[in-house]
Amino acid sequence: MAKKQKKASYQGDPGDEHVEKVVQVVEQPKKEVKNNNWEIKDRMYYLNYEITPLTYNIKSTNIYWFDEEKGYERELKHTSNQRTPFVDEMVGDQRLEHITFRDGSLFVPKNKQPLQKLLSLYHPDLGGLFLEHKPVEEAAEDIDTLHLEIEALMAAKEMDIDMAEAVMRVEIGSEASKMSSKELKRDLLLYAKNNPKLFLDLANDDNVQLRNFGIKATEMGILKLSGDQRTFTWGSNDRKLMNVPFDEHPYTALAHWFKTDEGMEIYNNIEKQLK
Repeated sequence: MAKKQKKASYQGDPGDEHVEKVVQVVEQPKKEVKNNNWEIKDRMYYLNYEITPLTYNIKSTNIYWFDEEKGYERELKHTSNQRTPFVDEMVGDQRLEHITFRDGSLFVPKNKQPLQKLLSLYHPDLGGLFLEHKPVEEAAEDIDTLHLEIEALMAAKEMDIDMAEAVMRVEIGSEASKMSSKELKRDLLLYAKNNPKLFLDLANDDNVQLRNFGIKATEMGILKLSGDQRTFTWGSNDRKLMNVPFDEHPYTALAHWFKTDEGMEIYNNIEKQLK
């Protein structure tokens, strides 16, 4: 889930001071509306913010949802005296009502079916501005996250020091080469715990280790990278080894080149000098 900054106005009860804060919203993918298995029960909703205001009103009118069966957009609104959130199904006067989250959450009892359906099925801000609390689904997601974290920690525990340096170099740059083996292992385990998916992606990417190999060779003067970062040469005699494609990172290009027949010979030569 990707985060993005969003500026939100906190709107409280009449007379409350108007406050603006920058908050973090985690975008969730929109899901297809399904009415078939709708369950009558109490429901809880919460704002998808890292910072939760005392009170916050979300949109309760001028809401539109495209009904594929009818083939057109239908207007919805929240009222206190109607049995449906759809305006075209309402009868008589419409008493509009705010949808207010307090301390970041909103409890809707099972007898408030129009509001529940508006929030759970049709509201355009579902999955972005607010979420529905679903204990079973959230527990399943937590289990998946914990399993991923365990897998990452086990991989970090078994990783050799050269690969550990290669992975940490992606995170902290050249500082990785100055760290002791204990420091590297500690930071590697913390990195695996805090970013398990990214860690596993890096651990399974052979280019990461080849990039680190090329960087170390350059830092030790075995290879040279030109000032414009377009050419690698031997450090001893400035003989050109390879040109870096215009749209590639130099060490990524070098890692790819090490896999070629010519590059493998250079790799073996450098490896002997690094020992």
